[in-house]
Amino acid sequence: MAELTQEQKDQFWRDGVLVVEDAVTPEQLSALRSTFEEWVEESRKHADDYGETLDGRARFDLQPGHSAETPGLRRVQSPEEVSDVYANVMRNARTVDICAELIGPSIRFHHGKVNSKLPGTATKVKFHQDFTFQPMTNDDLITCLLFVDDVTLENGPLEVVPGSHKGPLYSLWHNGKFTGAVADEVFEAHKDKIVKCTGKAGSVCLMHSSLLHGSAPNLSDSPRTLYITTYYAEDAIELSPNALPSKLTHELVRGEVSGRVRCTSYEMELPEVPKDTSFFAQQEAG
Repeated sequence: MAELTQEQKDQFWRDGVLVVEDAVTPEQLSALRSTFEEWVEESRKHADDYGETLDGRARFDLQPGHSAETPGLRRVQSPEEVSDVYANVMRNARTVDICAELIGPSIRFHHGKVNSKLPGTATKVKFHQDFTFQPMTNDDLITCLLFVDDVTLENGPLEVVPGSHKGPLYSLWHNGKFTGAVADEVFEAHKDKIVKCTGKAGSVCLMHSSLLHGSAPNLSDSPRTLYITTYYAEDAIELSPNALPSKLTHELVRGEVSGRVRCTSYEMELPEVPKDTSFFAQQEAG
């Protein structure tokens, strides 16, 4: 049975973004929440980023100002490596079947992360395009932002520029430095077109990898936690090192191996692989 209507598919390819409700079961959502809450409690015991990923960087990324009293766990790198709950959702959630309808039928897992804005934390995401962080031979990549909490206008929702996935790929390099964000003049040229993506917990926001997007700080008293997974067409191959490598990277989650590669024409500067815990540090330094 089809997961999306033709109208929804047309909307995704027109706007580069689509919010779909009930992307996980209530049981999956509850398990995701409980696991993340356990990680937040664990973070109270730490003063600096901690844990270790496949490439030796820290797995748990703490917001500047984090403390035991006011925890600021803002990112968990590759959570599906250390949690059966997250691995199960990555492989089996309705989200995966939706992506297979859009860019499949054969798709692979690229990377996963949890991004969280706990109440009162200052984390913001400057505008960028995901594809310029993860270039591949074709751009059939979808970033799936699963709402672990209700996402409201006040708690730092995703902000997107609909249709921008059809435009140019903007540089993330400025004055010889990789900033992880587009230039100020690019943001200014698009800011009047920004749309905020909200929805109830359990919904997923599907975003084309070339879509311009960012988000503001959480100024509310409600958390805004996302489990973000990226899937790509099986016939795409990476052109730069994966910024979030894990033992599950490139796992085939739907369909069959084709033994083929598909290339599309584009030009861009290669990204800089993060040396710190996450790209938040790149944007802050920029």
